[in-house]
Amino acid sequence: MKKTIILLGALAVSMAGVAQTEVTQGVMRGKDFGVTYSLPKTYIEVAAKVNKVKYTPGELAKYANRYLRLNNIATEPSEYYELVSIGVNSIGVPDKDNVYFVKMKERTAAPLIELTDDGIIKSINLPLNSSEKAANISTNPSSTNKELNPQDFLTEEILMANSTAKVADLVAKEIYSIRESKNALVRGQADFMPKDGEQMRMMIETLDAQERALTQMFAGKYDIEEVIKTNHILPVDGVDKEVALRFSKKLGVVANDDLSGEPIYISISDLKSVNIPAEESKKKVDGIAYNVPGRALITLTTGGKTLIEEEVPVTQFGTVEYLAPVLFNKNSTIKVTFNPNTGGLTKVDREEGK
Repeated sequence: MKKTIILLGALAVSMAGVAQTEVTQGVMRGKDFGVTYSLPKTYIEVAAKVNKVKYTPGELAKYANRYLRLNNIATEPSEYYELVSIGVNSIGVPDKDNVYFVKMKERTAAPLIELTDDGIIKSINLPLNSSEKAANISTNPSSTNKELNPQDFLTEEILMANSTAKVADLVAKEIYSIRESKNALVRGQADFMPKDGEQMRMMIETLDAQERALTQMFAGKYDIEEVIKTNHILPVDGVDKEVALRFSKKLGVVANDDLSGEPIYISISDLKSVNIPAEESKKKVDGIAYNVPGRALITLTTGGKTLIEEEVPVTQFGTVEYLAPVLFNKNSTIKVTFNPNTGGLTKVDREEGK
């Protein structure tokens, strides 16, 4: 739920005045009426997508090579992890050193200020429902295919077999029979050919599913659970091969100090994309503050191999600028959108007064 605060002006006061919206740094307490907001600072989020794989051997696993020529089929259950992908992104958190108070004064326009849940400025003078519509869109849950049970496709002869070896022989023959049926359909040689392409597709899909289910009795079953693990790193220029996270095939993503996992290193370099003024020449607070983020080059490596080399915005490598107070005090409405992750301007529009 986004936090929205409306600064109410005195209705009886003419809007033709020239008083300006007053903005000060820090949290204001007492009788002053207004709103406190913060700008974000950047953390680098390293996100690893990992598959947790659980293998259950088939009941006919030891016959896999003899009847289906399937090699290296394990006969014991196992569990392991696979690193599928890794990515980096910049995320914003409230910066306690960049907190501002907008005081409502007489004869000024009354801007509507929208904040995120943690108090970061998000927009000024945008309609309430414009940002809520996207949040209220519902999506239909994705359908999942029902797992096929090999037992549903066993013939009476297979079920009556008096030894595992005999079961394996009969199941293998059933698999080969299914393959022959598919080949006959594709070649147009089946006894009962489908009437159209859609019926052909459905028949082949059904045969494919039956073959997979029966083959599972030899090859075993893999249950895969996708896991996303993240680590947040405060960017500092010049970081060289700091451990971002560790990955173990047996345990998945582990703590950075857990030596059972192979390290994935991060390097951070400020690209100096923003001209930052000297400390003594920084401007005083003069209007609505926003960030002009700089950019950093983020490199992830492991085992001497580069996984990622990507540029991301970093507020700490940029500077703070201000929207002039006079913009919010004339017979027009200034609509402003901020990026809540960087605090930078996304869009500025003017709506002329009537």
